[in-house]
Amino acid sequence: MSKRPPGQQQQSETENAKAEDKSRGGADDGVTWKHSVANLKNVKRVTRTPNPENPGYARQKKQGKLWVRERLDLFLDSGSFEEVGSVTGKPIYDESTGELKDFVPANMIIGSGKVNGKKVYVTADDFSVRGGHADGGIQGKAAFGEALAIKHKVPLVRLLDGSSGGGSVAQYLTIGRTYIPHLAGMGRSMTAMTEIPVASALLGPVVGLASAKAVVSHFSVMVKGVSQLFAAGPPVVRHATFEDLDKEQLGGWEIHGRNGTVDNVATSELDAFSQIRAFLSFLPSSIFTLPPVNPSSDPADRREEELISIIPRRRARVYDIRKLVRLIVDVDAPTSSAAADSPQGQQTSFFEIGATWGTCIVTGFARLQGRPVGVLTSDCTVGGGALDALGSQKAARFINLCDLFGIPILNLVDQPGFAIGSAAERTATIRHGASVMSALFYATIPIYTVVLRRAFGVAGGALSDPDDGVNTRVAWPSGDWGSLPLEGGVEAAYKRQLDSAPSPAAREQMLKDLLAQFEHIRDPIRTAHAFGVEEIIDPRDTRPLACEWVIHAYEHTLPIRLHSRLSTAGYRYKL
Repeated sequence: MSKRPPGQQQQSETENAKAEDKSRGGADDGVTWKHSVANLKNVKRVTRTPNPENPGYARQKKQGKLWVRERLDLFLDSGSFEEVGSVTGKPIYDESTGELKDFVPANMIIGSGKVNGKKVYVTADDFSVRGGHADGGIQGKAAFGEALAIKHKVPLVRLLDGSSGGGSVAQYLTIGRTYIPHLAGMGRSMTAMTEIPVASALLGPVVGLASAKAVVSHFSVMVKGVSQLFAAGPPVVRHATFEDLDKEQLGGWEIHGRNGTVDNVATSELDAFSQIRAFLSFLPSSIFTLPPVNPSSDPADRREEELISIIPRRRARVYDIRKLVRLIVDVDAPTSSAAADSPQGQQTSFFEIGATWGTCIVTGFARLQGRPVGVLTSDCTVGGGALDALGSQKAARFINLCDLFGIPILNLVDQPGFAIGSAAERTATIRHGASVMSALFYATIPIYTVVLRRAFGVAGGALSDPDDGVNTRVAWPSGDWGSLPLEGGVEAAYKRQLDSAPSPAAREQMLKDLLAQFEHIRDPIRTAHAFGVEEIIDPRDTRPLACEWVIHAYEHTLPIRLHSRLSTAGYRYKL
């Protein structure tokens, strides 16, 4: 998708406005409303024209950041932005002539535009005006922008930079009093989370109210070296806790890109816009419509030969789960132009969410036969793939997201169980793990489960049995499951016998002999004989079977689910 160079639209509008003013002579003819329209256009010209002499604008550019209107120009489809409240601000008039001398625009721009042809509403902070604080804004504008998105049932995108309408101590002097904090329409934000996709780009220091808005989103992305997030900035922290930290140390991407406060990390503002466009390309405009289906040239019956050997025969060896995902899902490039390129140079429909945090779990969106699916799996290269506290939060959040917007889940299971040990206990792993179990239990979306390798313990049971015994589920011949992994379970079950061994070498040999006795019974085909697993398939058949499942889901299951939702008032979303 082609984009206008930053500022080109503003320059064109300025030249047109000046030409119109000259042609009319700028005088009031006393008959028509041309003079009023000219004044209106003059204000718009002032607000849309960057002023290099303005300290706020100069500071923004010195920090290597885009101006707010450049951001809108680059994020939205060309020429699609329709501003709401375009002349909202503080005019400064000449006392003698009454003519407009200057105009300070509100530091929040709202309006509608299109992203890949789909309508969205945008609220964008202008950090160049009082750092986005409330004393540089107009009350209610931000909340109104969010209300419009809810009313029109279209996605909401926030471009956050500053406090996004949050309070400022300087405002006390302006209004001559203090005040009980109000949350400037956060109730609207909570409502939006239950009905429409909400995405936030962090494009500078995001503090106070803006930090709350960032996390009250279905998807958030921050920019390395440009954005930071914190409840209060370094000066306040220094006074309260005596910590002398800069913005990056307090709330840079190394902090919040790894603890789950934000979902993704971008290398630039343009990358952040691209990620949001990709995210929205998988989602419906609201919970009241089905996810968008794109044409796909990738054959449903494609059988990848690599899948037959991608899981190592030696159980302790690892493999590349992201490569496995790419071999199954559509290879077509998303229409968002934000297709992720695989290391092999092949485009893929897989868009990962949360790659830098909760890394034992891998989540993201992809397409099967052009139909959006959520991908949920684990990464055996990180702690063996064991489910820890952050991974549990990530998985539960993602399942809830898919359930809210009616996106079926492709559930690829290789789960050795909950993380164990003192660190796992200190971080309340089982408490957070229960949230995954709860999310799966209450989910009403179709789930296609493929047991790739391990399914052990409570975590393995929850992920491999998401539909409580009535699963759409298959397994690969590499399947290995049980209440405990044999390697550790045998030691627990035969502890006394092993401890009675006369020497460490004899103990090791005894353990090997015991494991050999169990080896033949862990063959997954034996489980299939007892209908403990519904079907074991050739791994190369995974894509054809998954495509068949997703087509049925979109043609039969999801429409019925949507109809049921339309007849049910109210829906809550768990952050």
